[in-house]
Amino acid sequence: MSALLKVCGLRKTYGDFVAVDGVDLTIPRGCIYGVLGPNGAGKSTIIRTIMGIYDPDGGRIEFDGAPRTRASLDRIAYLPEERGLYKKMPLLDHIVYLARLKGMNAKTARDKARLWLERFDLSDRAEAKVDELSKGMQQKAQFVAAILPEPELIILDEPFSGLDPINVRLLTDIITEQKEKGRTVLFSTHVLEQAEKICDRIFLIHRGRKLLDGDLSSIRDEYPVETVEFRGSASAEELRQVVGIDEVTDRDGLFRLRLAEGMDRQAVLRDLLDRGRIDHFSAVRPPLTEIFLREVAACGDKVEPHELRVAGGAVA
Repeated sequence: MSALLKVCGLRKTYGDFVAVDGVDLTIPRGCIYGVLGPNGAGKSTIIRTIMGIYDPDGGRIEFDGAPRTRASLDRIAYLPEERGLYKKMPLLDHIVYLARLKGMNAKTARDKARLWLERFDLSDRAEAKVDELSKGMQQKAQFVAAILPEPELIILDEPFSGLDPINVRLLTDIITEQKEKGRTVLFSTHVLEQAEKICDRIFLIHRGRKLLDGDLSSIRDEYPVETVEFRGSASAEELRQVVGIDEVTDRDGLFRLRLAEGMDRQAVLRDLLDRGRIDHFSAVRPPLTEIFLREVAACGDKVEPHELRVAGGAVA
């Protein structure tokens, strides 16, 4: 796939603080690309620089094979982390207004906006003023405004913030649909578990520097398998007697087996075959959160796992 967006040597500082330090990233057309990392890693700074909100201190940004210009920004949609709606405007009028700024016909924008509001269960709030909506409703409204003009590149900064699990699933489905329509999605999040479900490619960043960048499945394949899943005739006690298994966890008959360091899972499989029936045996690749924490540790740094998740409840 050809690159739709390229960022080369991007650097951004605030006084003596280096927010982004020489970052390179290439986003292919038609993919879902996640810029991931804890709060304060530099994700939003990268996005705001791409959008021309911040001027970089170094590096260059290319869109569709040419230097990014103000005109090219009309082909990009942006959902900021902060809600940026006019509070006293009626919801439908506001969405139509933003679509017209992107060159849409007013009637077309209004008709399409009504369809999107219906899908997001906001039809009955179309005439309500923005400040009468909950935070979650405002987040969904901003998302509708972003995708309504059918941009080539959709940039979403922490798009799941303020949404309950039902709306997170809905938003995830729509992001996937946009990819299926040939559009490119770039989004940032510190919720690595969510990104792991939908991203084709990822960019892991910590303290303004790139840790990992590439195809998600290829990145996961580079890490050794330390856990396998097993279901069969062997009991938990029998499994604990297998050489090379350090820990056995029973999940309603599906066992998680943690392998000893350097242990070959094929050797474990042969031992299990000698002990009876095997209905299921598969490798468990480390989750993205664990990969990130390992990479940070390799740099001599530390991130607490809770920094990579949304703590507490969400607003519908």
